[in-house]
Order: sequence, then C-alpha cells, then structure tokens
Amino acid sequence: MYRRFIRPLLFSLSCEQSHRMAILLLRIAGFVPGGRWLLRRCCAVEHPALEREVFGVKFPNPIGMAAGFDRNGEVYGELSAMGFGFVEIGTVTPRPQSGNPTPRIFSLQRDRAVVHRVGMANRGLETAIRHLRNGHKGVVVGCNIACNASTPPAEASADYLRCFRNLYQYADYFTVNLCGDDMQQDELLDSEAYMRGILEPLFDFRRGQNQYRPILVKISPDLSDETIDRVTKILIETPLDGVVAVNGTFSREGLIASPSSLKRIGAGRLSGRPLTKRAIELVRRIHEQSGGNYPIIGTGGMMTPEDVEEMLAAGADLVQLHTGYLYEGPSLLKEICHRLIPQPKAPDTALAEEPMREHTQTDEARVE
Repeated sequence: MYRRFIRPLLFSLSCEQSHRMAILLLRIAGFVPGGRWLLRRCCAVEHPALEREVFGVKFPNPIGMAAGFDRNGEVYGELSAMGFGFVEIGTVTPRPQSGNPTPRIFSLQRDRAVVHRVGMANRGLETAIRHLRNGHKGVVVGCNIACNASTPPAEASADYLRCFRNLYQYADYFTVNLCGDDMQQDELLDSEAYMRGILEPLFDFRRGQNQYRPILVKISPDLSDETIDRVTKILIETPLDGVVAVNGTFSREGLIASPSSLKRIGAGRLSGRPLTKRAIELVRRIHEQSGGNYPIIGTGGMMTPEDVEEMLAAGADLVQLHTGYLYEGPSLLKEICHRLIPQPKAPDTALAEEPMREHTQTDEARVE
C-alpha cells in the first residue's frame, strides 16, 4: 500500500510538506483510540531473537529511527508502535530555531537519495521536554543535541550542557551532534580540544547523577581517516559510550542526477543510497580501531535488508533508518526484522531417508 499509494502522494508534495503530513498522520493515529494497537498489529515484528542490550539499555530490536524525522519528540510512541526498536529525537537545541530558508529538502529519486539543509530546525528544549515529560515506558528514546546556530563556538559547550542537563531524566541515551551546519564542510572535529571541551562537562554532570545515561557522538562521513582515528582515540580514552556513524555527506560523487539539477538544488547534506558504502566503511574502521569493544550505531544509506546485514557485519550494534524508510515505507522495517530472525534449519533429507532404506532392505530380505 505504501509504495503504490502513499509514496506517490507524498512525493507529489514538496519534501517539507511530505514530512509535515507524515508527522500529522502519525499524531492522528496516536490520538485515535486503538490507533497505536492497530499500527503495531499491522507493522511491527516482535521476536525474542531481535532483542539487544547495548550500553546497558535493552532494545526490542536493533533497528531505530534516526534523528531528523521526529525533531521535537512528537511521534516517538507511534514510531515504536510501527516496529522501531528505538527512536532518536532531535536535533534539539536550547532555543527554538527556524533553520535555513525553504525549500531545503530535495529528493533525488533516481539516486534513491535526499539532499537536505534543514539547519537543525526545531522548537527548542522546552518543547522536547513537554513531549517527553509524560514518560515513554516501553519505548527507547535517544536525544540528539546540539548548540544553536547563533551560538559562538567558544560558548557551544554551555548549549550542549544545557540540553543534556535538562533532558537527562527524560532520555535513555544522548547523541552529541558535532557535525556542524548543513551548509558548510565539517571542520570542528579537526580539533580534539574542541571535542573534549564539549564532552567533559557532560561527563562531569553525569558523575553526579543517580542514573546513568550513555553518551555517544555523531560524526560526518566527510572526515578524513586520520580524524576518524582521532575520534576513536577519544572514544577509548574518555567515558564516551559509543559512536553514531554517519551523518549526511557533502559529496556529490557518482550521482545519476544531472549537474544542472544539482546546481539548482545547491548546498546541503546528501543521504540515501550514495552514502551506503562510505557509512559501512567508517563503521568497519571504527570497529577495528577500537577492537570491537565500543558500541556503534550505524546509519546512512540503509536502503535494503542487505545493507543492514552488511552494516551489522561491519561491526554496528544497532542500525538507524531514515531516507530508506521514506522511500520504502513500513515494509522495509518488517523485511529487515524478518531477515534478522534466525530461520530453523531444515532436516537433512539424506540422513532422514537412510533408515527407511535400511528398513526396506531388511523387509525384503525377510521375505526371501
């Protein structure tokens, strides 16, 4: 139904309108009595073999919705009912921000990709708290946090700490988004001092709390291998709990879309099929460099069950969808979950038939 009816409808609208409509439909499903039950009945796959425990948190399955879809924490319950093992809301900033001017999301259907320069548009910290305050029992919710675009780099750590401190009791884990703006290349991660300056206040605050909240860092696929190794070093040397790899890329290499259409679209991060290979490569590198001892959430270009299997084989403990889900709909999540459930082995027919042959031969001998 999604591929035949809903997707054509959504793609007939602007990407921003499609996103708002999807959020609206999910909210309506949540308000209607029995709506979440119906979503779970139609979409979710539940099986003990899918359950995971990662950085001390239990997940009903390893497939989550990436940050950027539920920016303000409005529909995490409905997404969980549709079968996601966890939902990462955000990116949340201390103060509301409108992001970049529209249009700012563009689909490249032939490339199975999306270009976006939303600029971390969200309604701010207070709105996220209001949506999470009622609790989310049975739903694993991560929170992707960042500083406001207007905040000078020297004051960024205060923004991150404000989000972390105020959302601490409401989220199950936190992702520190260090990927920068959607309009320019990532440069801040070249500074190890900047990363540590953001993370250390979060670690200090967590040490004084009764409950432990895992802290992960989200990185860009455009970082050099040397910078990726630097991130891995920080992962090993600090109380950081894991890595989310990766965000969208600024690269346009290998696209089918014409140069003229790409020029018309302009700047922005690219996600979807063109990102698959690089995302898996970086997850494999981090996994190998860290000795496989630290959790990794693999995301970026997960468009098929095969992509997810390859990402998990590369060393990811959990996987997030976004662009793939927009193109394929709920059936993609169901297909992935079914693929991850071990299938019972069929009995060896040769061994099963052997006693029958012996029995037949014995009967024939007895007749003689």
